[in-house]
Amino acid sequence: MKHTSNQTFKIFLSLLLGGIILYWMYRDFDFSKMRKVITEDMNWTWMILSFPFGILAQMFRGWRWKQTLEPIEQKSRTSVRIHSIFVSYAISLLIPRIGEFARCAILKRYDQVSFPKALGTVVTERAIDSLLVMLITGLTLVSQLKVFNSFFSKTGTSMDSIFGRFSTTGYIVTAVCCIAALTLIYLLMKKLSIYNKVKSTFHEIWLGIISLKNIKGIPLFVFFTLGIWLSYFFHYYLTFFCFETTSHLSLSCALVTFIVGSIAVIVPTPNGAGPWHFAVKTMLILYGVADIDALYFVLIVHTVQTLLVAVLGIYAWIALSFTKRTAKEAPLEVV
Repeated sequence: MKHTSNQTFKIFLSLLLGGIILYWMYRDFDFSKMRKVITEDMNWTWMILSFPFGILAQMFRGWRWKQTLEPIEQKSRTSVRIHSIFVSYAISLLIPRIGEFARCAILKRYDQVSFPKALGTVVTERAIDSLLVMLITGLTLVSQLKVFNSFFSKTGTSMDSIFGRFSTTGYIVTAVCCIAALTLIYLLMKKLSIYNKVKSTFHEIWLGIISLKNIKGIPLFVFFTLGIWLSYFFHYYLTFFCFETTSHLSLSCALVTFIVGSIAVIVPTPNGAGPWHFAVKTMLILYGVADIDALYFVLIVHTVQTLLVAVLGIYAWIALSFTKRTAKEAPLEVV
């Protein structure tokens, strides 16, 4: 009962946080003009072209997962792994971060994969992805220093003047996002500590974490990892060409806003709703996009991409319902 209450409170808190940020950003927004933008002004061809990259990013995760499971003698079917990834992203729209546990549970249910070991491999994957994002972030910031300096010199602005434009509410939203991110890290560490209380379970998690050193085909693993993030990037970048106001922006601008948005989704709201809008909109304005146009961009792009995640999740859930479970004693054929 206590656990259910805590989970309900966390869900309510994440929804409330995202809702407050979205309300603050769109409190004076004229939604009546959205129909014209969507039906007349947008180039939907580019949006549709971005969809395969969004799908491919999740499929790359499913393919890569096989390589971290094999060293700990855990096998699963490719279709089950990919469907579990689709479901995990979709369910995280309802309960932030729960998807990592859901996809491990699906492998346990359908392919008899050890839940703790699978969870350990997920921890490994997230650590690798975090390191890659940090590396890309550092390189991006260094490469864009001249761009920012040029922007400041041409416009006669400075970092002080930019921060001076932040309202009190803007500072509050930024502070809340930072606090929420730190709270998420604490809750995740606390959740993992539950497993630490059981020695055998902790050992299996550890086996999953250290599976990286025994991975076969490191070049393929690197390919999948880069494929994941390149797919995410192009899934986002192609949407720039949907709008006249962003179609002229450079690849470097897309990379900067992509990185900032990727960091913003650490805040525990459904699919980063609120923090992602705030972060990407702020950076687009820095690159010269008008405030209202930036709002149109983040609202439409985030909504459409979230709907894609939901559709993939529904499809995977239906597909899994027709998937035969593998008997524990029977040999598993990986397809």
